[in-house]
Amino acid sequence: MSAETYRDAWGIPHLRADSAAELARAQGRVTARDRAWQLEVERHRAQGTSASFLGPEALSWDRLARRARLADTARRCFTALERQDPETAAWVRAYVDGVNDGLAENDPAPEFARTGLAPGRWEPWTPLGVWLGTHLLFAGFPAKLWREHITAHLGPEAVALFATDGPGTAGSNGWLVSGERTTTGHALIAGDPHRFIEDPGVYQQIHLSCPEFDVVGLAVPGVPGVAHFGHTGTVAWAITNAMADYQDLYRERLRRTGAGVEALGPDGTWHRAARHTERVEVAGEETVEVAGEETVEVEVIETDRGPVIAGGPEGLEDGTPAALSLRHPPRVTADLGFGALLPLLRARTVADVDRALDAWTEPVNVVQAADTEGGLLHRVAGRVPVRPEENGLRPVPAWEPGHEWTGWHTPPRAGLTDGVAVMANQRGPSTPLGVEFAPPHRADRIAALLAAKERWSAPDMPTIHTDTHLASATPLLNHLAALTAPSTATTATTPATPTTPTTATTPTTATTPPATPTPLTPEAAALGARLLAWDRRMDADSTDAAAYAALRAAVVRRLAAHPALAPASVPPAYPEVLQPWLALVPRVAYALEHLLRADDLYGIDRAATVRAALEEVAAAPPPGAWGDTHRLAPWRALPDATGPAAEPGLSGDHDCVLCTSPVPGLTDRAARGPAARYVWDLADRDNSRWVVPHGASGVPGSPHHRDQQPLWLAGELTPVITDFTRLTKESDD
Repeated sequence: MSAETYRDAWGIPHLRADSAAELARAQGRVTARDRAWQLEVERHRAQGTSASFLGPEALSWDRLARRARLADTARRCFTALERQDPETAAWVRAYVDGVNDGLAENDPAPEFARTGLAPGRWEPWTPLGVWLGTHLLFAGFPAKLWREHITAHLGPEAVALFATDGPGTAGSNGWLVSGERTTTGHALIAGDPHRFIEDPGVYQQIHLSCPEFDVVGLAVPGVPGVAHFGHTGTVAWAITNAMADYQDLYRERLRRTGAGVEALGPDGTWHRAARHTERVEVAGEETVEVAGEETVEVEVIETDRGPVIAGGPEGLEDGTPAALSLRHPPRVTADLGFGALLPLLRARTVADVDRALDAWTEPVNVVQAADTEGGLLHRVAGRVPVRPEENGLRPVPAWEPGHEWTGWHTPPRAGLTDGVAVMANQRGPSTPLGVEFAPPHRADRIAALLAAKERWSAPDMPTIHTDTHLASATPLLNHLAALTAPSTATTATTPATPTTPTTATTPTTATTPPATPTPLTPEAAALGARLLAWDRRMDADSTDAAAYAALRAAVVRRLAAHPALAPASVPPAYPEVLQPWLALVPRVAYALEHLLRADDLYGIDRAATVRAALEEVAAAPPPGAWGDTHRLAPWRALPDATGPAAEPGLSGDHDCVLCTSPVPGLTDRAARGPAARYVWDLADRDNSRWVVPHGASGVPGSPHHRDQQPLWLAGELTPVITDFTRLTKESDD
């Protein structure tokens, strides 16, 4: 036997080989069979060449990839890996060889014909480039641009008002239940990573078996092994985003000289910056069938801080004088943490997982692990630089001293409470490493659900995965309660109008009673009463949830359009790929709890805003249930040639445990959600469960392209099968 491929009833690949290297080659080969188009899109995104076949919409990403030097960083990291860990480097090479074998052997997927693209050749460093491209924006460094932007318009106190201790841009749920709280006496680990829902999916269910290890888990297509979620039979692990801040932006002062470009350093002198130009091919705007119709030149500059990702010596595209460089650990250390991947596969205990994760770099994660001996682990893994607090808040001046990195934080550790540990991107063990975190709603709800039952089993876990209670509705519903309550006050407080948009004001007491407000229309009063009686569950078939979402969206739009906030709706001229972090309406939507609870909001009459929104929705209520508009909106590199598919309606919302994220005020459609669900059972691995949003295959028309979607929508899971005698053998490699 060299390598064997088996499939279960869901088309999930189960691979068996004589060595880890042969197994890696088999993993690369089967991934190319199942997901050739996805692999090639990710390879091109890592290289900054995706616009050559996807067209102008991909150009902004390609510019960022070139300017951030993703491919060069991946090459550096692989070169260092070869020198420091030749075994892992050879293992990565074997995976790449398998990808190249699979791409050459298979008939191209239909997307290749539509774009005129031929499968290319992977280099040994390509998996590292794919990992970098997947996670470059994961830490949300553009949020620093938002803080700077909102401070300029509304003052420094606005940063807290708009903080993503309301919803942010990343998330996941995970929980660890120790043996003392399970029906088997062995631990359970469960959860769901929240990412953009892509088609094909961002996680690949896989089973990897050789004499050294036998692991089931969720792999990232294009990367060997199982990094984030795995079960070796005796130990299992899972992660969530730690919300750590480990990427810095520096404002650069650049000037052109006869020899190139210079940057002003913190020592007060000008230093030569590396500079060259690259050309990006862009497919024509009318069609993506013929690539290379246009070529765009990109200037690549790198200072002593890092690559310049926006602006340059002449400023931004609108002439605003600005240049921003990005500093992040892999570019500084030439280490992407791939040295942890083989030790994770070989792990037998939580101590093994713990040691493996000491080599982890990025993204920075909160990790939970458990083993069959009763060992438990709850820690942060990844590399976060030690530097001044200001670096974490906004871009800092490169020409001023005091913003240097001076070392690395020791990753924090945590324990369990009442036999459980919950991670949902809230403030927790990683608090010292971050600036903004997810609100506590998901974590609190998971903890409350776990506390409500003394013993848990693996089949019980979907009840937590699919919980739709929306605690973040409270501030808006409190405003509704105030609107509909009988008035007993003889005086009222009226917030004074701010004299400047940069200073928040304190409410002052009116000397005369205000005019009695016009009574609500009967329709608005009835809608308010209905929402106050609502059970706060965002179920797809709930008309009350649809009405609440419509009211929330109307409030968001009205607040964003208010003259006190509207000036912040015009973002700086940063690259298009960074603009989602700078858009006002989503920021208002995600900070709505803070904005409705604040002592004062720049003189905005929030009661009147909610009242007007209530009347608006009552006059034109949503005609159906929440799932009629809250539909899945998966990202596809190439839109369906037959037109947009009728995607399914969804339960959940951003702050529900079932985290399916709309953008209130813009759309009810959900581009983010559970990119997988899993339950790892340490009593019996074959009692574990998992599911992905679509299926194991990325090939349209395959029976396994969408076969898991009905289960994913219903909150059900497929069994994890590790017995090869229960599988169907596909081929010998």
